[in-house]
Amino acid sequence: MSRRPAAFTQADVVRAVKAARAAGLDVAGLELGLDGRTIRIVERSEKIATSPFDQWKANRDARQTQGT
Repeated sequence: MSRRPAAFTQADVVRAVKAARAAGLDVAGLELGLDGRTIRIVERSEKIATSPFDQWKANRDARQTQGT
């Protein structure tokens, strides 16, 4: 079984991230297609929808770690 060449290189990834940042996106990750031509930029969302329970639990956990 022969090894196929890489569909994308590190330089391709760096180029895509730099272009996304230059466009004003806050890059959280990349999704690369197996064909090497599909690159999807995942933007970081500042608005995280949490339930009141999740907020309570996060505050409770933060207080417990500060006391130790």
